[in-house]
Amino acid sequence: MIQPDLASVKALLDDRVEKYNQPNFIPHDPVSIPHRFSKKQDIEISGFFAAILAWGQRKTIINNCIKLMNLMDNAPHDFILNHQEQDLQRLLGFKHRTFNDTDLLYLIHFFRWYYSQHDSLETAFTGEHNEIATQKERLEYFHNLVFGLEDAPQRTRKHIATPARKSACKRLNMYLRWMVRKDNGGVDFGIWQTMPMSDLVCPCDVHVERVARRLGLITRQGMDWLTAEELTAHLRTFDPEDPVKYDYALFGLGVEEKF
Repeated sequence: MIQPDLASVKALLDDRVEKYNQPNFIPHDPVSIPHRFSKKQDIEISGFFAAILAWGQRKTIINNCIKLMNLMDNAPHDFILNHQEQDLQRLLGFKHRTFNDTDLLYLIHFFRWYYSQHDSLETAFTGEHNEIATQKERLEYFHNLVFGLEDAPQRTRKHIATPARKSACKRLNMYLRWMVRKDNGGVDFGIWQTMPMSDLVCPCDVHVERVARRLGLITRQGMDWLTAEELTAHLRTFDPEDPVKYDYALFGLGVEEKF
């Protein structure tokens, strides 16, 4: 039974989900990058880079992601599997804030290793037999897998968050929302089948955090993994099967309405 004050919060958020979880959300958001593709692996790879680079002004994020996809001939899966050494030269000098060509080249190296053995990036989170049980463990498993190759540069670790460092993992949680959530609004892709939507954790940026605190959905001090779990636990009381749909409402209230 939802308490009366939380019932009004749910009503507000349900209304804003309807408003913001729409196709017109796509062009001005990094999710527009994977929407440029139809092949599953292209969606996975372009979406991953769009999510990892999603910090700063959205226009700059989108422009740099478009530039990166152009450098990969707008066929990221094919580029990653079939590039020659000289093809990597064009990537030198790529930069987005503190993400640079060292980070990019290593992640391409990892993806080549990974996709030469797997059809989908989903098992990089869930395990080969869907044996990883919780979202926290899945994100930790992914981080350890990415940096399990012997030539992994230390500097790149900061770009792939993990709950093991108490991070709220905003960008990876957003990426998982894109890949996992079955979305009637057409924004998220829902192309992964084994990770339940109910397990997703709400991406927490400064806008989402501010609105959630004002609505009483966050009481924990600071922003870390436990804070993201606290927010998501409240959102599950509103919709146990699809809690992260409220990311749209919280983000929209914070960015578009300055709530």
